[in-house]
Amino acid sequence: MRITAAEAIVRYLIAQRVLMEPSPGAPGPAGSAETAPSQLIDAPLFPGVFAIFGHGNVTSLGHSLESHRRELPVWRGQNEQGMGLAAAAYAKAKRRQQIMVATSSVGPGATNMVTAAGMAMANRLPVLFIAGDTFHSRLPDPVLQQVEHFGSPSTTVNDAFRPVVRYWDRITDPAQVITSLPQAFSMMRDPGECGPAFIGLPQDVAAMAYDFPDELFETVVHTPLRPRADLGQLDQAAALLRTAQRPLIIAGGGVHYSLAERELAQFAMRHGIPVVETVAGKSSLLWDHPRYSGPIGVTGAASANQLASNADVIIAIGSRLQDFTTGSWTVFHPQAQFIGLNAARFDAVKHRALPVVGDAREGLLELQGRLDGWVTPTEWTAKGEVMRADLNAFISDRTAPDGALPLSYAQIVGAVNAQAAPDDYVLTASGGLPGELNINWHSLGLATFDCEYGFSTMGYEVSGGWGAAIANAGRGRTYVLVGDGAYMMMNSDLFSAALSGIDMTVVICDNEGFAVIERLQVGQGGASYNNMLRDSHGHTGARVDFRAHAAAMGARAVSVGDIDELRAALADQQPGVNVISMRVRESDWTEGGAFWQVGVPEVSERAGVRDARERMDIGLKAQRRGV
Repeated sequence: MRITAAEAIVRYLIAQRVLMEPSPGAPGPAGSAETAPSQLIDAPLFPGVFAIFGHGNVTSLGHSLESHRRELPVWRGQNEQGMGLAAAAYAKAKRRQQIMVATSSVGPGATNMVTAAGMAMANRLPVLFIAGDTFHSRLPDPVLQQVEHFGSPSTTVNDAFRPVVRYWDRITDPAQVITSLPQAFSMMRDPGECGPAFIGLPQDVAAMAYDFPDELFETVVHTPLRPRADLGQLDQAAALLRTAQRPLIIAGGGVHYSLAERELAQFAMRHGIPVVETVAGKSSLLWDHPRYSGPIGVTGAASANQLASNADVIIAIGSRLQDFTTGSWTVFHPQAQFIGLNAARFDAVKHRALPVVGDAREGLLELQGRLDGWVTPTEWTAKGEVMRADLNAFISDRTAPDGALPLSYAQIVGAVNAQAAPDDYVLTASGGLPGELNINWHSLGLATFDCEYGFSTMGYEVSGGWGAAIANAGRGRTYVLVGDGAYMMMNSDLFSAALSGIDMTVVICDNEGFAVIERLQVGQGGASYNNMLRDSHGHTGARVDFRAHAAAMGARAVSVGDIDELRAALADQQPGVNVISMRVRESDWTEGGAFWQVGVPEVSERAGVRDARERMDIGLKAQRRGV
């Protein structure tokens, strides 16, 4: 059929479907290695597009999207970065089983999406970015929004995507659609290589017609991918586990993407192994599961980190083993041995781990079959239960109202948690809230927690909440907790959410500045400067009325002052976008239990900085050495 390159892309997207696996909470054969075909859900692989149209994408791609608006709906964004963040949040909420598209024009529209691509890349999330590009012929150059490179005329701003995507291509001939798109889709669906893909679409090429083969647009139904681990690796891992006296499981984000929560719970129970969670892996187990022992790392709990420091064999399941997870590699005993169960070979071999490269769910089942009759020593299993009880007592104390105002982050988290139902979804990202939620939030449902901490993207909260709420439509309410700094950085998708008609509750916590970074600044011997509003240059005393701002963007907004008002506002959520704004204590933090390496000056005129450097050097002596 003779159609344009842009039309071919849209038709190819529509032709891709996927058999989605139900969540572990749905009925299914316990312990089964496969999901019954009758339980799989036939759905579009690409369920929609986030789009802002400009001269680089409206006349060709935009026209095709309008022509197919029923098969491939378009969600209107307000900022291209926000669209990309929403798309990534959607992919996470859907366990990477469906992929959203984000499209922009050339120029600032494209470069706005680079940050979102970096976020998706860091978190191993699939997003298809399609940006308009300058004319391949170069005849009209320089066109509007074109950045010229004097010695490299084929370079455009879209080359900025190269470091932050797994797949990058610029379509310079319509025929390339036939080979490029299947490669991009294959990579985005690969459990080990998963990440964002970028397609640059020059304006003249998008409009070109080509005789595409009919077969390219025939429906393709993709099935779940579960790469199995090497049998030898499984045998070695099982043999190492059998020697363990104090084994520990670290549940990472890969548990969610494998839908392995049920198998994780069964494995931990059968063999008596305590489980700690990373930020990405939180809600792999429910808070009251007997083997759950809390969050690990810098934003984790002292109880979980204590277990980690005593463990002799550690199974890291689907974890990147980031520095917050590992306390900059000071949390673990120097002689502890790691087993890396991960679909990504890059992650499976980190820090001298014994790799088991494969799907998390299938790997757990394979290991379980090799560990028949083996259980953890009862005193170590009991230690995990004691740590869980200590954590719950700690959380109860931190979240309990104490009569003082304004409320603390922990008290606000506790109030939202008390209102939330098992099907509700909570989301946050930057600032002090990741630490507060990671420790103080009781996971009521599996895979109901999203804290973007791989890229620590300020502004993810509102945009990500919009994307997650679209993904969770009909499931439960999406709760977004955001600080005043992150809200000010990216808030326009509050209007996107209101315009989209989705249900979302946003709690804005105002501590009048970037307080958690001020905490780091002062804690490492520096003076408070340029983080809090009060010590910013030229400070005039200006403040933001967050309630009025949210209301002006179509939200149902209220301001609250105390715990009773907060509880009443949470209980009175109406359909659509609800915003609750409130002041929060500037400096009342839930302490984690791990070291974190940061760049403290080796020499300084400040005594406080010299003291901080001395403490840093002492902490570094506990680091494990590895690659």
